[in-house]
Amino acid sequence: MMKKIGLLLVLAFVVNLAFGQKKVKLDKEIVYDDDATGVFVFGDWGRRGEFKQKELATAMGEAALKFEPEFIISTGDNFYPNGVASVSDPQWTNSFENIYSAHSLNINWFVVLGNHDYRGNMQAEIDYTNISRRWNMPEAYYSFEQELEDGSKGLFVFVDTNPLNDEYYGEEKYASKVSTQDTTKQLTWLKETLANSDADWKIVTGHHPLYTGGKRIEAPNFVRNHLLPILKEYEVDFYLAGHEHDLQYIKPAGKTHHIVSGAGSEVRPTGYLPTTVFAESRQGFGYLTLKKGLARLSFIDYKGKLLYQTEMVK
Repeated sequence: MMKKIGLLLVLAFVVNLAFGQKKVKLDKEIVYDDDATGVFVFGDWGRRGEFKQKELATAMGEAALKFEPEFIISTGDNFYPNGVASVSDPQWTNSFENIYSAHSLNINWFVVLGNHDYRGNMQAEIDYTNISRRWNMPEAYYSFEQELEDGSKGLFVFVDTNPLNDEYYGEEKYASKVSTQDTTKQLTWLKETLANSDADWKIVTGHHPLYTGGKRIEAPNFVRNHLLPILKEYEVDFYLAGHEHDLQYIKPAGKTHHIVSGAGSEVRPTGYLPTTVFAESRQGFGYLTLKKGLARLSFIDYKGKLLYQTEMVK
């Protein structure tokens, strides 16, 4: 009897070693500021745990336990390869609920639509807001103001960049859906939202980056043509994006800091623009903290390693 029990214990240990999640040791150099409000930023993730999606989720869970972010921002392409079919699609379980299962990640997620989400049922991702406690996408574009930890204020704006990508109107997989969107209405709303806010920080999130040293470094950037003049006019502090499967921080002339965080699962080689401050092709997420006059950006990989960290004084 004792031998059988011993054998079972050994088998349990082997199974746990083979299939259990290893505890992530977070880099001690990651700065945590208790007086600042933190958010996690990442995208391009929904691959049923593959391409290190699950390992990154574990690292995010450990980081959230320590840093207690206010919420999580998803920069789009939430489900590969073709979005979801409905609010009961198995991918909600296989690529979201069962992957980001740490209790510390059971906080608000604010989400935008990526081009792969457009290949499926976009409305289902909006409607899931009414089913999930943490999933938030009430419309294809929306905003809210958040009081920060130190009493200052942040404006968080989420836009749908897919109909702003002019080339999609000529592609069969997107044309019928982008053509139904009123881009003039969205851009007018964006201008009014930014103009009517006195927030200390203005943060806009969209799926497509306005600058990239990644795969699309030489491709025409139609979304930039639509959005950049607005970001400049209303002095937006941060533009957060995904689409490129990497991590980038780009600071062109002007006020806006451009952050690409699309390394939620599969990654691709990346590169540098003359205005690139940091770029790496590695599964990871952004950790952005805000308080009056000071923001901090950290990029953390799926092993809990700090890849890059910097401060922005305002």
